[in-house]
Amino acid sequence: MSRTTDTAVAEIRDLRVEVDGGAIVDGVDVRVRAGKVTALVGASGSGKTTTGLALLGEYPPGARVTGEVWRAGEGPVGYVPQHPAAVLNPARRIGALLGDLARPQVRHLRRAERRTAARALVRSALSDAQLPDGEALLRRYPHQLSGGQQQRVVLAQALLLGARVIVADEPTTGQDALTKSRIVEQLAAVAARGIAVVLLSHDLDVVRSLADEVLVLRAGRVVESGPVQRLWAAPRHEWTRCLLDERRAIPPDGSSDDPGRPVLEVRDLIAVHDRRTVVLRAPRLALHTGECLAVVGRSGSGKTTLARCLAGLHRGHDGEILLDGTQLPRSLRHRTRAQLAAVQYVFQDARAAFDEYRPVLHQVARTAVRLRGADERSATQEASATLDRLGLPDDLALRRPGELSGGELQRAALARALLARPRVLICDEVTSGLDTVTRRGILDVLAGLVGGEDGMSLVLITHDLDTARLAHRIAVLDAGELVEQGSAQRILTEPRHPFTLSLMRTTERLESGSLL
Repeated sequence: MSRTTDTAVAEIRDLRVEVDGGAIVDGVDVRVRAGKVTALVGASGSGKTTTGLALLGEYPPGARVTGEVWRAGEGPVGYVPQHPAAVLNPARRIGALLGDLARPQVRHLRRAERRTAARALVRSALSDAQLPDGEALLRRYPHQLSGGQQQRVVLAQALLLGARVIVADEPTTGQDALTKSRIVEQLAAVAARGIAVVLLSHDLDVVRSLADEVLVLRAGRVVESGPVQRLWAAPRHEWTRCLLDERRAIPPDGSSDDPGRPVLEVRDLIAVHDRRTVVLRAPRLALHTGECLAVVGRSGSGKTTLARCLAGLHRGHDGEILLDGTQLPRSLRHRTRAQLAAVQYVFQDARAAFDEYRPVLHQVARTAVRLRGADERSATQEASATLDRLGLPDDLALRRPGELSGGELQRAALARALLARPRVLICDEVTSGLDTVTRRGILDVLAGLVGGEDGMSLVLITHDLDTARLAHRIAVLDAGELVEQGSAQRILTEPRHPFTLSLMRTTERLESGSLL
C-alpha cells in the first residue's frame, strides 16, 4: 500500500502534563507525518490518551502543562473516540449533523446551488469514511446505527471539517476480527488520502497491520519508538518485549467420559427485543461443573443478550434456563438470594458498574453482606483478601473507582462477583480494551478459578478467538443463531461452519500483520 509524503503536519515536543503534582505524561516527543499512521501503545494509564488529546489542545481538568504542541496550517484535528455515540447529538438525524458542517463550505456559491453542493460534500465524506449506503443512513438517528457506523459518521464529520490529522482512540476495542479488518481498511484509506492518523490502541495485531511508526509508552514516558517492522522483529526495551510476548495457552481438553448433569443449561431459548424482534436462538447449550465455555461471534451476534438472559437481566425470552436442573426465573427480581449468588455477572464496562463516590473495598464487601448474610467486619476482611489476591492491595482498594485504571477496576469487579461464591461466573468481554500484560493477568486469574476447589464454572463472552483458547468448549453465534459448538481444540483447529472458518482466517491475517 502506498502512502503520500513524509511532511510533518503536527509535532509534540517535550510534553509534560501534571495532575495533583504527579506527571501522567513526562517529556514525550511525537512527530506526526502526512499520510502516515503513528501508533501509541502501552498499558492502561501509560499516557496514550493524554498525549493524543494534546494534539486537540485538550487536557485533564486542573492539569499543569509544559512543552510545545505544533500543528501545520489551520485545519482542525479530528477525534474518533472509543465510544462515538457520546459525541453525536441523539436528537438530530445524521443528515442534519453532517449538513451543518457542509453548509459553511458552500456559502460562496449561489443560493440555488448550495443545497446540491452541500449534499455532494456529505456523500463524498460518507464514501471516504466507507459508508457507501449514505442516502438511507442520512435519515437515521445515531441510536439507530451500530457502533461501527457511528464511528464512521464521526470520521466523516472530521473529513468534512478538512482535518489533516485524525486521532483514533481505541477504534477496535470490543470488536470481532471481521469488524477489526474493516476498521483497519477504513483508517488505511484515510491515510492514503494524505491525512495523518494517530492510533491509540491496546490491540497489537491492529497496530502491526496498520501503523508505520510505533511509540511505546510506560508511566508517561516513551521507552521505545521506531518503524513497526523493526519494533516487532527486534524490540529493544524490556517493556516492549513484555507487551509483545503473546504466549498462547493450549486449549484444555474439553472431553469427559461422564460430565454429569449440567450446572447450567439452556433449552430452546428465543430472545427478543422490543417484544417482537428475535435477536437470539439457542436450542441447547450446557455448562458443566468446573468447565469454561467461551461464546464467540461478531458484534451484534447475540453474545451479550445470551449472557444477560443467563443472569436474569433480559426478561424478553422464551425457553428454559436451568440451574442444577431447576428452572431459573427470567428476571433477577424474582430469583432467590441463593440463585442470585449462584450466577454472577462481570460487565464489560467495569467503571459504569461501580458507584463513583464510594471506595471500591466497601462496594466489593457489600456483595457478601447482601447475598450471603455475612457481617460487615468479616465481609470487609474477605473483600480485602480477595482484592489483594487479584493484585489490588488496600492502598488501591480504598480508593474510589475514578482513581483506578481500567485493568484495576476489572479486577475489582471480578472480586465483587467472587464474594458471592458463585457456581457460575459470566464474564462479558472483560479483557476488551486492556493492554496485553493486564489482559494476560486477568486470563491467568480466570484460568486459576475454573475447576478449582470450589468447582466454579465460567461463561466467557468474547469477540477474541485468542481469549477463547482458555475455554474447554466454544459456542459460535452469528446473526443471533447458534451456528456451531464443540471442544475448543476442535473449533480452533477444524471449524465446520463457514462463519467460524471466516473468523479464523481473518484472525490469522490480523495476527500475521498481513491484512493490508
